[in-house]
Amino acid sequence: MTATTMDERRAELLRQVGAMIGDVIGEEWVREKPITAGTKFSQDLEMESIELASLSEKLQAHYGDTVDFPAWLSGMELDDIINLTVGQLVDHIAACQSKTTTG
Repeated sequence: MTATTMDERRAELLRQVGAMIGDVIGEEWVREKPITAGTKFSQDLEMESIELASLSEKLQAHYGDTVDFPAWLSGMELDDIINLTVGQLVDHIAACQSKTTTG
């Protein structure tokens, strides 16, 4: 995959994940404030564990078994989870999808 194609793919994944986050949170301010790769789940979005569980369900429904969000989170330290960004999730999804297309 070329760099441009990969950048386009990540941009599309960011749009998809941002829309899912907006659906999960349901707050108007989330729709008004752009969700970027640097947006942090806990500090910027103030997402709680129940909302992360809902996001996990949406990811599962959209991407299927290729993206195992709970298993990915379970391998992290608490500080990593607290500082988790949307971009890190997008990178994880992209990596999972590239494994399924190449592996």
